[in-house]
Amino acid sequence: MKHYSVVITLIQRMESFGISPDIYTLTVLINCYCHLNRVNFGFSVLSTILKLGYLPTQTTLTTLLKGLCLQGDISGAVSLVEEMENEGYQPDAVTCGTLLNGLCKIGQTGVAIRLLRKLEKGNFELNVVLYSTVIDSLCKDRLVNDALNLLSEMRSKGIQPNLVTYNSLVQGMFTKAKEVFDVMIQRGIDPNIYTYNSLIDGYCLQNRLDEAVKTFNLMVEKGCSPNVFSYTILINGYCKSKKIDEAKRLFHEMSNKGMIPNVVTYNTLIGGLCRVERVRTTLELFNTMRACGQHPDSQTYGTLLDGFFKNRRIAEAMALFLEMEEKKLDHKQCWGTYNCKRNL
Repeated sequence: MKHYSVVITLIQRMESFGISPDIYTLTVLINCYCHLNRVNFGFSVLSTILKLGYLPTQTTLTTLLKGLCLQGDISGAVSLVEEMENEGYQPDAVTCGTLLNGLCKIGQTGVAIRLLRKLEKGNFELNVVLYSTVIDSLCKDRLVNDALNLLSEMRSKGIQPNLVTYNSLVQGMFTKAKEVFDVMIQRGIDPNIYTYNSLIDGYCLQNRLDEAVKTFNLMVEKGCSPNVFSYTILINGYCKSKKIDEAKRLFHEMSNKGMIPNVVTYNTLIGGLCRVERVRTTLELFNTMRACGQHPDSQTYGTLLDGFFKNRRIAEAMALFLEMEEKKLDHKQCWGTYNCKRNL
């Protein structure tokens, strides 16, 4: 929990007891004021720091810079960086990253890119955070091609993208895909099952289940019958959001329509049930899966083992593991879970 007000009160009590705060304590105080959107108080603390004869650290000034960016005062942030340079402070990657992030948040992607290019020419050690920030901003501006080019550029420099980088790209490309879908509809081109499934999957990846369901219903209204993959995608979306009853409803709906759930569908729902700790229902579904002729794979067993261990159902977990070994299934997926949990 971020109790900024409480921290401020504690520091004020320190002073009332005659304990003089040092530069680090005062920097924490500035940070609290900045997060409470009271940057002017933060600058007052900076004045106190100077009066006490302390020399502000790079972190102190970067904290104020972040506060200005949080308020959207980018011009003030730029001025602060210039003052820092005039006073002999060399902005580091954190300082520049803070400013870069602030520029992107107010939609000044072009300015952010120019700052990134300036950093590239300097002696800064660029990292994945700086590039990912700009890539995310480009994607939000629907400049996906530019974002992909920057991705290639960062990889050529030996900087590997992380989850944040890829999530930004997925969202950006999905936005473009939605535009293409809308144009198809406007021009009278009927999307097929693959088009709808891709769109539903994109919405589920972004946890936009309402839009995913609307697209699913639109598909049905347009006479395009959902297939097993359509249902599995939406079931997965519900499971990830822990809306397990909706996931079960869809599962029964597809079965009632004569569709045969495949192993991926079963694994998806089993994983969702384990996530909400419905062990008994999970076992019932597992037995149904086998009764219907679907053969559990190593992922099925791995998911069940994880669920059993997390719920401290050690006996069932061991029995399941032995069953898996008897069937000579590939148990590599399960060893990590088994070794981590067997001593519980």
